[in-house]
Parts: sequence; C-alpha cells; structure tokens
Amino acid sequence: MALPNKVKKLLSDAEQLTDYRDCSAYFYKWLQNEFSKQPVGNLINARAEFIDRLLIKLFHVYDLAHEPDLALIAVGGYGRGELHPYSDIDFLLLVTEQPSDAICEKIGQFVTMLWDLSLEIGHSVRTIEQAIEQKREDVTFATSLLESRLLFGNHIEYEKLKNHILDTPIWRSDDFFLAKVQEQNLRHKKCHGTAYNLEPNIKENPGGLRDLQTIIWVAKKHFRAETLQELISHGYLTHEEYQELSECLENLWNIRFALHLAAGRSENRLLFDHQPLAAEILGFGSDGKASVERMMKRLFRIMSRVRELNQMLLSYFEQSILPETSEQPVIELDRSFERVGHQIRVKNPSVFFRRDQLFVLFEHIADNPAITHIYPSTIRTIRQVRRRLLGDLQDYAACREAFLRIIKHPNGMGRAFTLMHKHGMLAAYLPQWRNIFGQMQFDLFHAYTVDEHTHKLINNIYQYFDKSNASEFRLCCEIVTRMDKPELLYLAGIFHDIAKGRGGDHSELGSVDAIAFAKLHRFTNSDGKLISWLVANHLLMSVTAQRKDINDPDVIKEFASRVKTERQLDYLYCLTVADIRATNDNLWNDWKNTLLRELYLHTQRALRLGLENPMDQRDQIRDKKRQAKQRLLNHGFTEDKIDLIWSRFKANYFTAFSEQQISWHSEHLIKSDLTQPSVIVSNKAMHGGTQVFVYSPYSGAIFARLVNVIGSKKAQVQHAQVLTTRDGYVLFSFVVLEVNGDPIASGRAQSIKRGLDQALADPRKKIRFKKNRSQRFKDFNIKPKIILRPHPRKDRSLIEIQAVDIPGLLTKIAEVFQAHLLHIHAARITTVGERAEDFFVVSNNEYQALTDEEQAKIHQALRKKLNAETE
Repeated sequence: MALPNKVKKLLSDAEQLTDYRDCSAYFYKWLQNEFSKQPVGNLINARAEFIDRLLIKLFHVYDLAHEPDLALIAVGGYGRGELHPYSDIDFLLLVTEQPSDAICEKIGQFVTMLWDLSLEIGHSVRTIEQAIEQKREDVTFATSLLESRLLFGNHIEYEKLKNHILDTPIWRSDDFFLAKVQEQNLRHKKCHGTAYNLEPNIKENPGGLRDLQTIIWVAKKHFRAETLQELISHGYLTHEEYQELSECLENLWNIRFALHLAAGRSENRLLFDHQPLAAEILGFGSDGKASVERMMKRLFRIMSRVRELNQMLLSYFEQSILPETSEQPVIELDRSFERVGHQIRVKNPSVFFRRDQLFVLFEHIADNPAITHIYPSTIRTIRQVRRRLLGDLQDYAACREAFLRIIKHPNGMGRAFTLMHKHGMLAAYLPQWRNIFGQMQFDLFHAYTVDEHTHKLINNIYQYFDKSNASEFRLCCEIVTRMDKPELLYLAGIFHDIAKGRGGDHSELGSVDAIAFAKLHRFTNSDGKLISWLVANHLLMSVTAQRKDINDPDVIKEFASRVKTERQLDYLYCLTVADIRATNDNLWNDWKNTLLRELYLHTQRALRLGLENPMDQRDQIRDKKRQAKQRLLNHGFTEDKIDLIWSRFKANYFTAFSEQQISWHSEHLIKSDLTQPSVIVSNKAMHGGTQVFVYSPYSGAIFARLVNVIGSKKAQVQHAQVLTTRDGYVLFSFVVLEVNGDPIASGRAQSIKRGLDQALADPRKKIRFKKNRSQRFKDFNIKPKIILRPHPRKDRSLIEIQAVDIPGLLTKIAEVFQAHLLHIHAARITTVGERAEDFFVVSNNEYQALTDEEQAKIHQALRKKLNAETE
C-alpha cells in the first residue's frame, strides 16, 4: 500500500530534527487509525516503506549517497518489507573496503539521527569478506542476509553478496536446515515446549511467527522459493494448507500489531497488562476477562495450527533435503500401520473411515517406544479427517473401547497421550476438552491454559510409574505400585479442571461430567464414584495442608473423615502433587512437599487407628517428648535442664512442632540467657524450608518488626506460628524461602539472624522496607479479602486475609494490628504462587475476643492499608 501523500510531503520537506519527529508522529497516528480499516499486511508494508524513504533521505542528508563503494541493505524482517509499529529496524552498510575516518564520521551522524528519532535499530558495517565470515559462523546472520533487500547504493556489490548467500557451499541446504531445526528446538525448549503459556510470546512460542518464518527460510534456501505459495508447485503444500497458513500469518500479524499499539513499544510477549487493551483494539470487546478470553482462545487455536503445519512441513523438507532419512527401514505394525524410522505411517488413508483406527494409531505409539512422531503424510490425513468429523468420537462404541485401551495401557498416558493432545484427538473425543482448549486462567499462580495444565498434570502422574523418578516422586512412586486401577487416577486428572470457564464451581460441575463419562464407558458404580469424588475434592488436600494446622489432631480427624479410606487418600495425594507441580514451574518446593507428605502420613495413621479411636493429644505429646529428650540426652544435656526448659511451654507447643524442632529449640535455649531475646536460623533446610525461631519478651510491635526484617532481606515467609509461654514470653517460628522457592543459602541465613538480633536489641530503630511491587499484580485488579470470624476459644478472634503477595504485605498487616493494640496468639502464613492466604488468631488489648465495633474498625483499617498497596 502506498503511503499517504501528506506523510510523503512531510518527509520530503523535513529539515530539522523536530520536522522528522512531527512526520513520524503523524505517520504513527495514521497507522493506529488505519488498523481497523484495512488488512494488517498493508500497514506493516507501509511502515517498511516509510522507513525506506526516511533512511534513503537521511543517507542523502549526511552525504552517504555519493559514496560509490557503499550500499544500504535492509535485512531480517525489514528486509522482507515487514515492520510492525515498533519493530526493530535492521540494516547492513556494505562496503568494498574498510571505510575512511571521514565516512565513519558520516555513518555515525546518520545512526545518531536515527537514535534521536527514537528508532530501535540494529546495524553493522561490513565488507563482503567480513559478512561472509560472520555468515559462516552465525546462522542467524546468514538467515537475515537471506532476506536482504537493497535500499540504496552499490548494486553490483550487493548482487555479489546475494549470489554468494545462495550459491556458495557455506551453509548448504542440509546444514542450513539442520541448524534452523536445532534453533527452533532450542527456542521451543525455552518456552517449556508449549504454546499455551498465559503470557505467550507471539514470535518465539511454538506456533508463533518464528515457526512460520522457519518454513519460509528453509524453502527460500533450498527451493529458491520467495513465497509460501510456491511450495504448492513443489508438492509440499496443498492449496487449502497454503490458505490456512496465510490466514494464520495474518491473524498473528494482527495480534502482534495490536500488542505494539497497546504497549507503545516493541513487545512480543502478550503480557497480562497488555491483554485487555490489545483485545479491545482487535475488536474482541472491552468487557475485561471475557474479551481477553475470546482473543486468547483465537490466538492459541492459531498457534496450534501453525505448530502442526510446521512439524508436517519440516518433516517433508527433511525427506527432500536429507534423502538418507527417507531410506530408513519400514516395519509393518499391522494391516493398516507401519513404522518408518521413528515415525508411524498409515498405509492407506481410507483406513480412517473406521474412526476407531485413529486411536489404534496411538495404541501403536504406546506399544512402540521407538515411535516419537507421526509421519507427515499421516498428519495431513488426520487433519483432513478431523475437519470432516460429525459429532464426537466418543459416540462410537469402537472408539470408546480403543480410548479405554490407551488409558489402561502402561505407556498410553506418555507420548501417546501427548500426541493425542497435540493433534486434536482429545478435543475430537471429549466435547468438554474442546471447551477448555486455550482457556485462560485469571489468577496469580497458573502459568498455562487449562488444557495445557491438565496435560502437564497427566505427564506428572505418568512419571510416577518410572522408577528412575523415585528420588523426585518418592512417596507417589511407592503408592502407585499398589494401585489396582491407575486409569482412575488418570481420568480424575483429565476431568479435575474440565469444567473451568463455565461459571459455577468447576469441581462440582466436573464431578458430574466424570460420572457421565464413567456411565458411558461402562465403569462400575464404585469406580465412577471414585473418579467423581476425586474431581469434586481435588483441592481438599492442598487447601488443608496450606491453610490449616496439620499438627492439630482435630484438623487431621476432620480431613480423615472426609477422605474416609486409605485408597481414596492414596489417589488424592498423587493427584494433588501432580496438580500443584503442573500449575507453574515455580510453585512446587520442598516446603509444600513436606506439608503434603506429613498430612498424608498423619491421615494414614488416623485412618488405620480408626476415626472412632483418634490418637489422644496427650499420647502424641508424650511420644514427641520422649523422642526429643532422647536426642538431647545423646548430645550431653541433662534431664533436669531439659525439663526446666519444657516447664515453660504450654501443651500447644508440643503439638505444633516435630520432635526434631523441639530438640533444636531446646538445645539452643538451654545454652541461652532466658531473660534476653534469642534467635536461631537453620543453616540447612528443615521440614522443607529454612527455619527461624525467635524467643523474646512479648510486645505488641514485635511481630511487625520480625516480618519487616525478613522481608527486607528479600526472603519470603511461607509459614509462621506464634505461641506464648507460661511465663509471659513469646515464641515465633517462621519457615522462610528464597524468592525462587529454595531454602535460604547458608550465608544469607546468618544475615537474616543478624538482622533479627539487631531488631530485638534495638526496638526503637525503624527498618525501612523498599517497595518493589511487581507490575503483573495490577493486571488482575484483585482486591484484598478480609474476613473476621469467631474462634473456638471465646476469648479469641480469627482474621483471614487473602491478598496479592506484595513485598511487605505481612509488615502492613502487622502495622495495623499494632496500631489497634491487638495481641497475636497464632498465625498461619500461606503463599500460593503470588497470592497470600494468611490466618491470625488475635485478641484485643484486654486479651478478649474482638467486639463488633473493634472488628469493624480493624476491617476498615486493613482494607484501607492493603488497597493502597495494590493500587
């Protein structure tokens, strides 16, 4: 598309820097206005033309146009004539020999002017020999030259370079192909192998623009094809596939263009804070999450199609460029399928008229570990069959039988399940799966769409059955060996989130879907009920472990009464671990592992004792004392000194801590002056995290000071307990982790100890907390939720706070408590991803439960304080 005449005139008349800036501002405004009126391809070509004219004019302004040995060459995306609103402008200044100082000075002025115009440029000055040498070492540079375009200057030297790129043996077709495939594989690996990140990179993600460009680059190098359309004549693309790729390219362009406009800069990641405006610019509406969901589902469907076509075409290219790969032995699998190297191929496409054969293909993949991919012609056939399906594959009895054989197959839920998901067979089989395909999750801890999260969960469960993973999934690996029907666990995983996005409680709706599936597939009533129960209760174990005191016998009794049997406990534990680990790559840590494992073991013991015969709390305390005392005696401490320390503690101390922690605390306190505050920090992980134990005289401000110090050291409090002694002292116990979820490093642990010692030694010293709030928090617009409830003890009140885990959150909460003279008797600090769920047992200044008036004041103060921090 031609530039508007006014832009041409403004650029032609420009003389001063302000003139060029005014011209650019007018052009960008024009781009924005035209986006909704014409195809995006016209606009990205128009920006390339605008930059062409700008560079050529400045080339003349700085007297570079008269240098006969100089050529100005556009490379990369700019060389293709494709520039989004804020895309980088890459160009090469090709010289016949090293330029003189005078020419270098002119080039410097030329480049500085471009910087002054706020253009993001990537430029280099090279002779042909230098360009060839870099091309030899760098396939990315070689690729950018492949898409070069002469803007101005010495066309003879440019043609030499162009011919050299295509004709010389450096980066032959086979080497170039292998390098680009390796480059793509590494790029995919950085994206964790999935396109379905909630903040996807439009260029780099699997199925993104780079995957399309890789096809074009290989085609250009090997077939001398300038466009995708030329691949039709070479027999690699059908006309329908070309139309599909063109449509996908235009859609990706549209989204990237809108992203640039929303971000106001060069940006390829569709971050949460850009999604609402990008959706509105694209015409998906301005109704918040709903418009974003519509946009993102479109994007994920496009990326899925691009990724599948990319795999198919690169496989075809491999056969053409690397002929030896097509000479691999052919092994017959049955009358319909055969293995060619590491790929499975259908002998006759008409086989898929029997729909169950679609799943027989994946059965063969489960049977043959050597099969890693599907043959390109078979991918094409699957795509054609998928488009012609009427209804759901689960409607066919033969398909149901084949699907169940895969679910029950020892290897069925590994690569076979992954390829079923990747090639749309799950969506073709289960109508509910189609609904969650590309479904966004608007919270602070999920990193993937619902379908991809579920796929990762199934993969985690599959890992339990591999003995090589015993060190990572120790308890789960032990449990699955005694499971009589692992397929029930897999099905619970498939259905656990399948009702998300429908409105209502997804656990309840999913449990209904699970029952319907079980009936359709003729599971026994008891098996169907187990799947349904697991789906309905898949959050129960994580909520109990992270929000409640699992050392409290009443908590264990209540949880055990809901679980009912050891069999259900086994299935629920394995499902919970797989679920948390599939949420995002940073959510799982040793602390959560320890919590869940201890809850499992406590509940298993309770179930074995019988719910009607719960373990008496006094028996539990006696057992812990006996084991802790033996540890201390072995370390040379006398029984009378141990008993003297323990006489200060109330019974709840011995239920709250393990025998290891009790002996650790006691060993330190026996050696300490008990009239002074005392701090110990574990140098290595204990119970899944770094333990911090504080003994001090009580004051209303102490909790605020302690959490402020920990926060100032850039450590995260995962758990906190506050207990009082019989003689008026207070015990604080914290589990703290690094930001990445690891235990605190040894040197850092001592730094935290010194900070806490100083805070207790000088209570008047103010510790300033540096505010460093993550940008992504504002994208969710989550307001803190504050709930005040009665406590089982009549002289206590319970405060529950759910909020974004901003730095200093605990300090802010503690400041409010301090201002209202509250006493903190116990605290349960839980961090789930980037969301905090904190519980406090408090009393007023007179050690009584909060009155209605006090509750109202505290609720208002907390809301005001925390809302101010999240705005």
